[in-house]
Amino acid sequence: MARWQPDAPGRLAAAALDLFEEHGYENTTVIEIAERAGLTKSTFFRYFPDKREVLFGRGALTGLLVEAIASAPPEAGPLDAVAHALDTLGRTFFTADRREFSARRQAVLNANTELLEREALKRTELTTAMTDALTRRGTPPPTARIAAKLGTLVWEIAYDEWIAPDTDTGTGTGEDFGPLTRRALTAVRATAAAPQ
Repeated sequence: MARWQPDAPGRLAAAALDLFEEHGYENTTVIEIAERAGLTKSTFFRYFPDKREVLFGRGALTGLLVEAIASAPPEAGPLDAVAHALDTLGRTFFTADRREFSARRQAVLNANTELLEREALKRTELTTAMTDALTRRGTPPPTARIAAKLGTLVWEIAYDEWIAPDTDTGTGTGEDFGPLTRRALTAVRATAAAPQ
């Protein structure tokens, strides 16, 4: 692969995922990832501080999420603003062409405690970003925090369903991320409203 080709971060992530699957996370080096991507070690470090981060290119995801919360209709309540953001992610980030990579990535994460810990940290950072975005919309901090945590729960449920293989075909449910988030949000709201 020529060094001048675009999307170095995407190429590095794809190369890392292939190598992690082939040789294991612990047995793969940054140099091997860079070489597989047709890039140099210094190019790798221009985009990622270490090999743990190569599968967590969440800067774009966090930015999209925050922008979508900010662009939710002014009359939208906190949870509706989060729902708007998750629906936006379904149209722009969690697209059908990313499903296979995402499922493979999750399998690698599930096989490595260190990566699962990093994933948990990244999800906490997403929750904090949503909380801050809701607060900037004028939502009181405790309410913003609750809505963000519920939004993270909805995201986790939808994401797990989105990448889950179909038991009949082994290729996934095929359902788009947006409808999955709406269904998960409906379940969360019903649970919260249910009598105790």
